[in-house]
This record gives sequence, structure tokens and C-alpha cells, in this order.
Amino acid sequence: MKSHFKKVFCVAFLIAFWLANISAAGFLIRDGDRVVFLGDSITEQRLYTTYIEAYALTRHPTWKLTFRNVGWGGDTSWLRQRSHPDEKQLFAADEASQQKMVEDSVGRGLGRDVLPLKPTFVTIKFGMNDHSYQPFREDIFRAYVRSQTEIAKVLGTNGARVAFLTPQPIEDKRPDPDKDVRNQSLRQFSDGLKDVAAKSSAAYVDQFDPFMKILLRERASNPPSFIGGGDAVHPGPVGQTLMAWAVLKGLGASSLVSRAEIDAAGKKAPAVEGCRVSGLQVSGGTVSFDRLDEALAMPVDERAEAALKLAPILDDLNLYELQISGLTGGDYEVTVDGESSGKVSAEELAKGWNLANAPGPITKQAREVLKLVFDKNNAFFRRWREVQLFSLPGWAHGPEVETKRAAELARIDAQVGELEVQIDKARKPKSHHFEIKPAAR
Repeated sequence: MKSHFKKVFCVAFLIAFWLANISAAGFLIRDGDRVVFLGDSITEQRLYTTYIEAYALTRHPTWKLTFRNVGWGGDTSWLRQRSHPDEKQLFAADEASQQKMVEDSVGRGLGRDVLPLKPTFVTIKFGMNDHSYQPFREDIFRAYVRSQTEIAKVLGTNGARVAFLTPQPIEDKRPDPDKDVRNQSLRQFSDGLKDVAAKSSAAYVDQFDPFMKILLRERASNPPSFIGGGDAVHPGPVGQTLMAWAVLKGLGASSLVSRAEIDAAGKKAPAVEGCRVSGLQVSGGTVSFDRLDEALAMPVDERAEAALKLAPILDDLNLYELQISGLTGGDYEVTVDGESSGKVSAEELAKGWNLANAPGPITKQAREVLKLVFDKNNAFFRRWREVQLFSLPGWAHGPEVETKRAAELARIDAQVGELEVQIDKARKPKSHHFEIKPAAR
């Protein structure tokens, strides 16, 4: 009997393991990855990148993952902020000379800021500064294509997979953002990037079109609207949540967090995905049970909740479902660990209610992970830009300066490491007690 039980358990475990890997197979970020976000000031803002990171960490809480952001304001695909090539010469050069300039500039920039991080997966988001905020220019586009191609080549040679991200459109307060010559130029740069990705065997993620479709829809119904927050080029949390949504979909992120189906009349849980239900009780119209999920819901930045009305973010990326059939009509109060998560009708519960962003301990835990990820990313930014790359004038150099620099780098490295330990602990799912009872009238 024990032998039979052991065999059944092993088969069940292998099936569960296989299903879990099937669901994650399409996601381009993988267990064990060291992910680096490379880009310009929009990447340096540490918003869309932090949201992507938080999704990966909460959706796959057992995976070993590290993330670093090396975005730099004003940067381009030829890494001008890191290597400072002569752009006039770059745009005017013949093919051989331009290739040599690009190899030098890209090689030095990646060699200092990216390769030492030993990345296995790099997202690359350039284009906004490359096109120089003007109508399309073939000479700049030529340098852009060559530089993006070189970035993919260098990273691939060093063992990193690559995903090219298009820029999002510029959002000026005009009724026709698609007629803005700067956006038309960005569209042409994005189309060229698709060809680069195909030739480089890299992933291609177009966030330009999804963002533009939302812009056009909102302009049609509310011409003065400014959906992204921030400014025309640098979206705030709302716009960058839309960006993260488009990018995650492009990277193959899955929608389901977990799903629990409860049959109140039959007092059973006939179907669950990504979770375990125990202690189910149905009495006097009240349903209660304990639920332990395999993942957390993706945290939504409190500053970005307006984004949920602009795109199907919860449906596409964040399905944390509760489905209960067999309830009598009317409204029901759903509490989790004694905290109210909302009032829902019996009809809504029968169809399946998504409480991924509902009030209560589930959302609180996810947002604690998000806060810690922001803290870690801000600490790494200070380490990289304010200590590692800080340059004193020549007269101030001395051995004592480098000793202090080394000590400060070690201090911040320890801080980043401690925050990553806290993140790893915070992203582990906890068992929650659910109670669904008729709402007070």
C-alpha cells in the first residue's frame, strides 16, 4: 500500500511539475535568469521595468531571478551617453567607417555597464532619442539599425538572449497623435527594429501600437485627456503600467495567477488551478475555506490604478479568480483573513470574480513586494551612477578616494543583497481564510 501511494504521489507531482512548466514555457524570462533592462531616460525612471520585475517575481515565487536597470537619460542605441561618439560623423560615415564607430561605441558602453552584470536576458528600449524628435531621417535610421544589430551581436556572443522593445508614442495634447511627424518617425524606427530582431534571432515587442490605440480611443471620447501622466515623453505610473502590460504580453506572460471553483450546493471544490483549497464549509448561506496559492497576484502600483480602466490588464495578466456556484441570489461580502475584499453579487461569483486588485491581505502582500523592489532598484541605481561611475576632478584623486569608493560600493551591495532576501521572503504565498456570506442590507 505504501509503495502504491508513493507511486501515485510521484506521478501526481510530475504532472503538476509538467503543467507548471507548460504554463510558463511561453514566458521569455526564465528560472535562473539575470535580467538587465537597457535603455534611455524612460527606462531610467524605474517604473515599467519595476512593474515587469514585480510580475515575474510574484508569478514565479520559486524561481531564482535577479534584475538590474541600466537605463540612462538621453541615451541612444549607439550608447552616446556612455561612449560619446561624434554623431555628425556617425550619421555621415560610409558603411565601413560607421560599422567601426558603432562597434567601438557599443562595445565600450556594454563592456562597462552591461556585461559585468553577466546577463542572461536583456531588454533593449531605444528610439525616443535616436529619432531626435523630428521627421524621419534616413541617415539617423541607418545608424540606429546598425547599432541595434551590434548590441544584439555583442550580447549574444556573451550568452545573453535579447528582446527589443519599441518606444511608446509621444503623447502631446492633440486629437491626432498618429499624425504627429515625430510619432510617424517612431513608427518607422519601430518597423525597422522588427527586421533587426528577425535577423538577430531576438524577440520583438511592439508597445507602440497598443499605446497608440489607447491614445486614439481616449482622444476620440475626451480630446483634452492626457492618459500617461508625467510628460509627453516620460509617462508616469499610469502610462508606464500600460507599457509594462504591452511588454509583458509581448514577452509571453501568462494571465492566470490561480483559480478556485466552489460548488456551494455540493459542498465541494470541483476545480482548482494554481492553488489548494481546504477546510471547505457551507452553513447558513455562508461559504468558508482556506486557500493556498502557488503565486501572488501581480501588484498594481496604487498611483496607476487608472490604467486598469484603459486596458484589460487584470484579464490579460492578473486573473486571481473565485468562482462559486449554488448560492442564492443577492449580494455577498467576501472577506479574506477577516478583511473585506468587496461586495459581489451571486451572479458575478457564479461567473467568476477576479480579486487580483481587491482590498485586503492579498493585494497588501503584493504591494509590499513592489515597494521592496522599488527600494532595491533605487539602491542599485545609487550604487551604479553615484558611486561606481562618480568621477572626481583630477586634482582630487588619491588612494584614499578609491578606498572610500570601495567601502561605499560594498555597503550598497550589502544593502541590495539584504533587500533581495526580503523580496524573496515577501513573495512567498501565504494561506488565507476566505469567508463569503450574504451582505448586510
